[in-house]
Amino acid sequence: MISDQTQPPQEPAIEARLNPDDVASRMKLELRDIGIPPRPAILEELDRELSKDEPDFIRLGHIISADVGLSAGLIKITNSPFFGLGKKVGTVQEALLLLGLRIVVNTIAGLALRQTFKHVPMMDRFWSASAATARVSGALVHALGVKHHVRPEDAYTFSLFRDCGIPVLMIPFPQEYREVLIDANNDSERPFTAVEDGRLGINHAAVGTELARNWCLPDEICAAIQSHHNAEQLVESSDDALPPRTARLIALAQLAEYLLQQHTGMMKSVEWQKLGPSCLAVLDITEDDLPRLAEACREACEADY
Repeated sequence: MISDQTQPPQEPAIEARLNPDDVASRMKLELRDIGIPPRPAILEELDRELSKDEPDFIRLGHIISADVGLSAGLIKITNSPFFGLGKKVGTVQEALLLLGLRIVVNTIAGLALRQTFKHVPMMDRFWSASAATARVSGALVHALGVKHHVRPEDAYTFSLFRDCGIPVLMIPFPQEYREVLIDANNDSERPFTAVEDGRLGINHAAVGTELARNWCLPDEICAAIQSHHNAEQLVESSDDALPPRTARLIALAQLAEYLLQQHTGMMKSVEWQKLGPSCLAVLDITEDDLPRLAEACREACEADY
C-alpha cells in the first residue's frame, strides 16, 4: 500500500477553487461530466423482440403491461384524436394491433422520457408544453397533407424529444439554468443555443442529441434535435443545409409551438421571430396560411392527452 506521504497532493474541491459568485465557470466544470440517462430497460427489451424475424405480439404486450404507468399512457394516447382510430382500445395488445410496432415503441419512448426525469422539480409546465407541441405537430401534418413526406407519428416523436436536453441540464443547477433559459427565450438576435453556449459552454440541443442517439431514435430525429435552433441550416441553398425531411420536422415543431403560443397567450418567446421565415419557406406556406392552420389545429391545441 502506498503511504499517505507518497500520494500526490489532492486538488481542493471545485467549490473552494472557484469564486462562489462565478456561476458560469462553476457550471462549465460540472457540465463537462454530466451524465446522459441510459436508455430505459423497457426499450431495450422491446427492441430485442422487434429484432426477431417474427416478433411475438403477446410477449411485447406483456413487456409493456408490466409497467402500469407506461401501459396506461399508451392506451390514453392510442384513444386520443391524434390517431383518429374511430374505436377505443382497452388493452396494450389492442394498441399494438391497431398502431403497429414502430409507432408503439416511439410512443413508449416518449412516455419513458418523462418518467426518466420525474425527479426534476418544477417541470410540469415543460412536459405539458412538449406534449402539446407534439400533438399540434402531428395535426399540422394532417392539415398540410402528404406533400412533405413526413408521417404524423414522426413529427409527434420529434416534438416530444426536441428539447429533451433541458431536463438533463436542469439536474445539476436548476435555478442557474432557469435563468439561462429566460435569457435565451428573450434574446431576439442570437440563436437560443448560442446564449446557452456563451453562459454554459454547452447547450440543450447537443445534450438532447446525445440522449436521442443513446436511446436509438432514428437518425433524422437526432439530426433535427441537433439543429432545431439553427435557422441557416433550414435554408436549402446553405452549404450545410439539412435533408428536407429533417428540416420539415424542425419547421413543423416550430410552427406548432408558435400556434400554441398564439392560441394560449402563454409561454411566448422570440423563437418564431428568428426561425419563422425559414420554417414557412421549408413548409412552402405563407403568413396568410396561418389562420387556416390554426383553425385546423384548434382541437389539438385545446386537447389534454
